[in-house]
Amino acid sequence: MTEPIGLTALEHALDELIGRVSSLRATRTAYPGELAQTLDAALAELDTATDLLAAAKAELSRGQRRQGGKQGGGSQRELKLLRQVFRMFPVPVIVLDGGGVIRRINSETSRLLGSPDGFLVGRSFPLLVDVPRRAAFRSHLTRVLQTGQNAAFETRLTHQGRTHVAQLSLTRLTMPGEAQHMVAAVVLPIQVQLPEPGSSRPELSDASLLMMAAKRQELLSRMAALLLDEESLRRPVALPRTARLLAGEWADWVIGDVVRDGLPRRSVVVGPKDQPIGELVRLVERADPAAGPVVAQVLDQGSGVVHEMVEDESLLGSSLEGPLLTAMGAGSLVCVPIGAEGSIRGALTLVRSHDRPPYTLADLGLLQEIGAHLGLALSAQDRFHDRSQAAEALTASVVPRALPNIPGFEAAAIYHQGASVGAEFYDVFPVKGGWGFSLGGAVGSGEEAASVSAMVRGGLRVLSVWEDDPDQAMRKVNEALVAQRSGMFVMAVAGYVRGRRIRLSSAGHHPAALVQQDGSVRFASGGGVPLGIADGAETAVEEIELAAGQTLVFYSEGLISSRGEHGEPYGEERLADVLARSVEQTPATVVKTIEEDRHGFAGGRIWDEIVVLALKVA
Repeated sequence: MTEPIGLTALEHALDELIGRVSSLRATRTAYPGELAQTLDAALAELDTATDLLAAAKAELSRGQRRQGGKQGGGSQRELKLLRQVFRMFPVPVIVLDGGGVIRRINSETSRLLGSPDGFLVGRSFPLLVDVPRRAAFRSHLTRVLQTGQNAAFETRLTHQGRTHVAQLSLTRLTMPGEAQHMVAAVVLPIQVQLPEPGSSRPELSDASLLMMAAKRQELLSRMAALLLDEESLRRPVALPRTARLLAGEWADWVIGDVVRDGLPRRSVVVGPKDQPIGELVRLVERADPAAGPVVAQVLDQGSGVVHEMVEDESLLGSSLEGPLLTAMGAGSLVCVPIGAEGSIRGALTLVRSHDRPPYTLADLGLLQEIGAHLGLALSAQDRFHDRSQAAEALTASVVPRALPNIPGFEAAAIYHQGASVGAEFYDVFPVKGGWGFSLGGAVGSGEEAASVSAMVRGGLRVLSVWEDDPDQAMRKVNEALVAQRSGMFVMAVAGYVRGRRIRLSSAGHHPAALVQQDGSVRFASGGGVPLGIADGAETAVEEIELAAGQTLVFYSEGLISSRGEHGEPYGEERLADVLARSVEQTPATVVKTIEEDRHGFAGGRIWDEIVVLALKVA
């Protein structure tokens, strides 16, 4: 039946086909033991369906010629009727172009494959064919297109985790308005029973959708916790951690490529854990990501792609052994950019094997969001690294790398960064006939406070070359700071050690704590006006003669203002209690004891920088 038969006869033949197919379905359900006869009859109906499609094509061509290439009202009604016939055809039918891309698909095919109506249009039909039979399908398709002879053969179709053994019939079509031939593919399932009309698709049930949404939400939550972890900022572990999290449940293979110096570099490869594939992993690691078309596409376009079934197995490039995806057993693939538009840091590729459900558009959307979050984490990691380097440079400008030996004394110090770095300082340096030290901090935070602290520290050290009195050095630094008009002021203390005598000059700093041999603790005078407030501001001067075994402890505002669980300050009383228990300890042990006590008191939290300097007569 290849000649036009008229629309009325075509409608009548279609009605009869619908009735017979319905009877065959009922027979298969009622008599499952008689499948052979039912299958033979179904194959006969498949031939009838193929003939009807050819007749429909002929009728459409005749109507086109009758209108002289112009579609009038009658022709439009014919086209509408033929489209309705195609949509309601009781057998799965797919119209393919010469490249095997799906151009039309009827409702019965969508129901068979478990996809929404029209979802597969524009996708490559060979992706639905099981990989071992894909080459054979292409050969049949090419022969039908070239010779015009029909082809019928058995194959397997896979989609949404289902596998359908089916008899496939291919017929060449010449469509009006199309320069190239089309192919009608009629599918007759052999081993999969079609759902009854009106039945819901299990994978799209409310419970399944809810479960899928819950899994995606759980993944996003776990990913957020992973990327916000402090270690992910301090160390370059965000990408490897992300790959390990996605491997297993979400992918058999996870590959991370990061752009460096304008080119993608392979950074992470995580393969299946249940296979001895060490050499294959190394093969993937050594591959150049720039040679993989899918990675290049994602980096160039800045958007992800999903291949529900891998058709081109060279998407990730090749090695001497062949395409990587072939060696990996890839069945489905998704690749997303790391970062967002305008700031693409790399590409994240996930691969699943043939025996797992393929990736979907929903998976693509989820993974694109993860890629964007990962890009933000990598950017934050870079900024944290840059700031850490800056903080180290600032720390070097306000804290000595090591304390020098002070004749007749033991010395020890601790320095802890807070929310900001560089506002506090301490120093120990030689002076005429002895040694000098300074300790203090600018009232403020950030780079400006750090620069002011560094200036005061350096000024006190430099002036000690000419000044015999720390108070004279302190006053000159005050004059310089006032002249700068920075608007900042600095609380500081400086001292010169000659023999066992220490001369102190305080500019608004906390008083030093003197630990005596009997365990008692008294505080020096301290006081004075902070540096930078006014010219000629008064400082507080004091001399202390240390006896053998006595320890003098200096400390910053950050120590005594540390807050406990209920908001109470650490304070000088608690410090005195700790020092009284450390009377016979070395300065190193004293500062460590203070550090541990403050840590326990504040629950490990540090807001402001903490400095402690201890000097003990040896």
